[in-house]
Amino acid sequence: MKFEHFALNVPDATATSLWYENHLGLTVVKKMEESPFMTFMADDSGTVMLEIYSNPKGETLDFNTFHPLAVHLALVSENPTEDMNRLIQAGATLFSDDMHPDGSHLIMLRDPWGICLQLCKRAMPMLKLN
Repeated sequence: MKFEHFALNVPDATATSLWYENHLGLTVVKKMEESPFMTFMADDSGTVMLEIYSNPKGETLDFNTFHPLAVHLALVSENPTEDMNRLIQAGATLFSDDMHPDGSHLIMLRDPWGICLQLCKRAMPMLKLN
């Protein structure tokens, strides 16, 4: 099987998906302008998608109550410090900034709605990148 998408039911899908598009560089593949405001966004490889929606039939989580190690979206970053500063300017908050013994640089942030984002620059990349 191939991974297609990961979905998050959030209180304000329109604002959240727009922030992800503008600040994480995700590209909209499909978007509903009416409830449940389902938006599918792809990463720059075009092979993985994140779905953001606001569906009252399902539970929305208060991500601020979760430790980032419980759930987070991890993104490859060539310059984690630069990306961290840019995202903080856009409303994210810093949780941790760690250099690991192997040389990996991992930064954990919360987006403006509390969803945890991890910026990863691995000493030994784990994904095949374009």
